[in-house]
Amino acid sequence: MSRGALLILADGRFPAGGHAHSGGAEAAVKAGRVTGAASLGDFCRGRLNTAGLVSAALAAAAVLGVDPVELDRAADARTPSPALRVAARKLGRQLTRAARATWPSVELDALAREFPKGAHQPVVLGLVARAAGLGPEDAAYCAAYESVSGPASATVRLLSLDPFDATAVLAGLAPEVDLVADRAVDAARRAVTGGIDELPRAAAPLLEIGAEAHAAWPVRLFAS
Repeated sequence: MSRGALLILADGRFPAGGHAHSGGAEAAVKAGRVTGAASLGDFCRGRLNTAGLVSAALAAAAVLGVDPVELDRAADARTPSPALRVAARKLGRQLTRAARATWPSVELDALAREFPKGAHQPVVLGLVARAAGLGPEDAAYCAAYESVSGPASATVRLLSLDPFDATAVLAGLAPEVDLVADRAVDAARRAVTGGIDELPRAAAPLLEIGAEAHAAWPVRLFAS
């Protein structure tokens, strides 16, 4: 295992396309649910414990060798919003492209053939972690952190929020990221023997509703 590989994968500058997505923050800002650092913290906490938990478990399960096709179906079933499914597959396709150039892998090549339009991003993330020699805990941490770092970064642009304040929000959530990653890995280990129904199904209806509204906007700063 290489901690350097983990830093590369978790780095926001890794060319996986995440910078173009707000994780639902743009819709939340327009709806008045995120107006500053305090409400950003509430938003990120909710996202971490729902979409973040699900993504982290999917990624960890992929590292542990659960069938990525089954995991992709599980991701579809846990993503009611068509707009979010499209966004997840676009991100997955971009991550696949970047990762195949960075950590060549037979498994990533097979995934690209199976899903030419992209598999769900957390599933890809897990296989990328495997290719980079990382473990399920690493993949879970990446997914959990991405679930809050994307909205925090986007809000700096959307609200002209002080970057120091946005970073302080992320620092305040660090203990919860630890807990979510641990829960995700536990669920992923159960899924190895018990099947994908062992994976969490945490729902975030406002994220789903906001994503559908956001997809219909004629002008937007972020893709999702």
